[in-house]
Amino acid sequence: MTRDDLIAFTDDLAAEYNAAKIPHPVHLSDGNEDQLIAAFRDIAPDDWALGGWRFHYQSLLKGVPADELRAAIRRGESMSLAFPEHRILCSAIVGGILPIALGVALAIKRVGGPERVHCWLGDMTAEGGMAHECMAYARNHRLPIRWIIEDNSVSVCTDTRAAWGGVTDWSALPDVLFYRYKSRYPHAGSGKRIEF
Repeated sequence: MTRDDLIAFTDDLAAEYNAAKIPHPVHLSDGNEDQLIAAFRDIAPDDWALGGWRFHYQSLLKGVPADELRAAIRRGESMSLAFPEHRILCSAIVGGILPIALGVALAIKRVGGPERVHCWLGDMTAEGGMAHECMAYARNHRLPIRWIIEDNSVSVCTDTRAAWGGVTDWSALPDVLFYRYKSRYPHAGSGKRIEF
């Protein structure tokens, strides 16, 4: 899956949404293609990828066929994708995937498995208490998990830095991959008013 493939998938999805063919919430991926492609160089086929409601690119990069992903989005599952056969789990609840990722990593450690968990979260979620607790527990118990923090500087329509008075320096932690990006799409939808 190339950068152009990812962008084309999103653009096709946006066009379908704009044509009122997807009557469900859609959170479009954009602007982080290169960072995700790089992150997936360190993700094995048997590793788990967990995240929130904007997980289209990750699903494609993990091997979910584009047609299968598109069908799930059309069914209204964009915010809660689950492809266990590809080891993909998502939650639409802000921060809700973090303890699930922690539990998967703990189970892997208990059975001595070789797999790792890669858990995506946004910059606003990363500042919350649940993220700090889950990260500390994982680090203290040496769990096979990597946290991937995507910083687009906003949570829905709130500026993260203004809300928190600054942000944690995540790049200094060994079990965290942190990157910044800017999307051409708003938090939800395509930026165009759709009537169904």
